[in-house]
Amino acid sequence: MAALSPYSFFLLFFILLAALWWLSWRIGLLIQEIVYRLSGSDNLAMVVLFLVYLPGILIHEASHWLIARILGLRTSRFRVWPKFTRNTIGLGSVTVASGGALKDSLVGLAPLLVGSALIVLIGEQVFDTETIAFAWRTGKLLDGLTFVVDGLAHKPDSLWWSYLLFAIANAMMPSASDRAPLKSLGIYVLIIGALFVLIDQSGRNVVLLLNFLLGPIQLLTGAFILVAVIDLAIFLLLFAVQLILSMLTAQTAR
Repeated sequence: MAALSPYSFFLLFFILLAALWWLSWRIGLLIQEIVYRLSGSDNLAMVVLFLVYLPGILIHEASHWLIARILGLRTSRFRVWPKFTRNTIGLGSVTVASGGALKDSLVGLAPLLVGSALIVLIGEQVFDTETIAFAWRTGKLLDGLTFVVDGLAHKPDSLWWSYLLFAIANAMMPSASDRAPLKSLGIYVLIIGALFVLIDQSGRNVVLLLNFLLGPIQLLTGAFILVAVIDLAIFLLLFAVQLILSMLTAQTAR
């Protein structure tokens, strides 16, 4: 496979982010369905999901609280425990006073930003995920993944770190309430971006911006590839368990 443009990292990053969002949603549903099939209890399914994601949930809610305090917003009612809220499961919450579109959006994005930073930190320090990013750029992604997975298999604490990556990645996605203030901010960003492109018709400043962001995006992409592999493996395992339970239930019903 030929070497790829460094700017391909931007496309891969957004594809991975969307894939992780989908996998997070599907894994959460599968965990609840499997526990419910085994126990018949909605509450137990909710608690098991909460316990599986607990480290990530703590980081998620602490991120809201920390960024809100840094921005000078008043916080109250810090809760880390599952409960049903309007036909959805809330695994935690922090009440934060509104500070306008920008501040509210930063608070809403806090878990994604902090979670991504922690994923990069763990990926780099423990699994050397920068190797994956380099392998993608040189067209040797499989070699990079093989190197990282081989190291994963030989580290005595790799299961713990893999679980931590899994919990953080699957709990860092913004909830519906987190995403609410992003709509107005997104409009402002689109307007500013359009003006930026119109003013800079040569494209020189756009290239400078992309080059500035390229380093962080490469680090994020390498770490996200590893997390996607972990998530996909867990998704396939849970899907197989769910399929077996469905077959057993069908046979019992006959």
